[in-house]
Amino acid sequence: MSWEVAFAIYGALLFALLFFGVAIGSVMGFVGIVGVTLIGGSRFWPTLGDIVWNTLDSFTLAAVPLFVFMGEIIARSGVSARLYSGLTTLIGRVRGGLAQSNIAGCAIFAAISGSSTATAMTIGVIALPEMRKRGYSDTLNLGSLTGGGCLGILIPPSIPLVIYASSVQAPLIDLFMAGVVPGLLLAALFMAYIWVRAWLNPALAPSPDSAPRSGRDIARALGDCGPVILLVLAVIGGMYFGIVTPTEAGGLGALLAVLLSLQSRTLSIAVLSDALKSTVMTTTVVLFIMMNSQVLSYALTLSGVGRALAEGIAVLDLSPFVFFLCLMALFTVLGMFIDGISMMLLTVPVLLPAILGAGFDLVWFGIAMVLFMELGQLTPPMGLNLFAIQSIAGKVSLEKIAYSSLPYALIIVAFCLLIYALPEIVLWLPHTAG
Repeated sequence: MSWEVAFAIYGALLFALLFFGVAIGSVMGFVGIVGVTLIGGSRFWPTLGDIVWNTLDSFTLAAVPLFVFMGEIIARSGVSARLYSGLTTLIGRVRGGLAQSNIAGCAIFAAISGSSTATAMTIGVIALPEMRKRGYSDTLNLGSLTGGGCLGILIPPSIPLVIYASSVQAPLIDLFMAGVVPGLLLAALFMAYIWVRAWLNPALAPSPDSAPRSGRDIARALGDCGPVILLVLAVIGGMYFGIVTPTEAGGLGALLAVLLSLQSRTLSIAVLSDALKSTVMTTTVVLFIMMNSQVLSYALTLSGVGRALAEGIAVLDLSPFVFFLCLMALFTVLGMFIDGISMMLLTVPVLLPAILGAGFDLVWFGIAMVLFMELGQLTPPMGLNLFAIQSIAGKVSLEKIAYSSLPYALIIVAFCLLIYALPEIVLWLPHTAG
């Protein structure tokens, strides 16, 4: 069977099953098994067990449940609410203060949760009622939450970066360090946009609070923010200085999150139970998708689809920049229909030879890939951040949320072009890590 026929069969099956609502993980596994069977009958079936074992038997992937658990504990114990309260005190005097606090809160919580949707919802549940009460327009509110939530998969620890590292055998510590500067810079760009938007249209946000803050207020705000910031610094700093591996950093972060919740007297049996249940569910879904993506990747390798596509792209003789633009367009369209992790696992194994052939550094491309995924979080009809904020925003249409999110999507596009022009934005910190 030629690779063209195989590619047509795989594509038809994939889109047909997705159209009828079959879960993406099951679709990838089923198409992979069909592909392997068409190529060699039952002869290759025993190999599937080895693929599943080799995919999941990974010290790197052990970081996934640890980082998920860390984020769940902080979100469910009320520590994140204290963080946001402290930030509103410290940033409230800036133009568009509460919207600025959304971005800052998302940036800090992103370094705990590793999940874009969890970041958007956790900060959104706290922030949205307060912003509406103080007269902020939903045009500013909703976009600051969906856009800020995107930082959850860029600033380390990031669950997609863990999965990417395991898929392409890139060093996870370098990927985590590579996300720090872009994540902070993107957060700064979001905050600058909010300042300019609120300055140009004062009706979107009330005038900045000009009342001076007392020393007691500032001390209380620092006390609310400080423990979470120290937790983030301990996890990222431990990896940067080579004290802990990324997986060990996940264990350290989970332990510190529990201790922080105990210290604030917000940890209960119910909170711990809910956090553990949610961790198990999230981890199971992620690993199920990853396992089935490797089965599909094996079928693509056997049929020669991956090699043929790489050779076809090479024949086109695209410049690296044009190839990068094509990839950005491809992932933006895919992000409209499937979630980011599935999109990455579906495409990266196939495109990896072409990516390497274009001369892209795997660490740098991992950050670019996450930025592509962030675009998918903001593009309807499948933008998960849009649905997450709609679920807590009351009777607000998805169109209005998407419109509010559009400027942040455009900023991400511009930022993708910036890191292409200046790759050291991504690679500087990994090169200095111990």
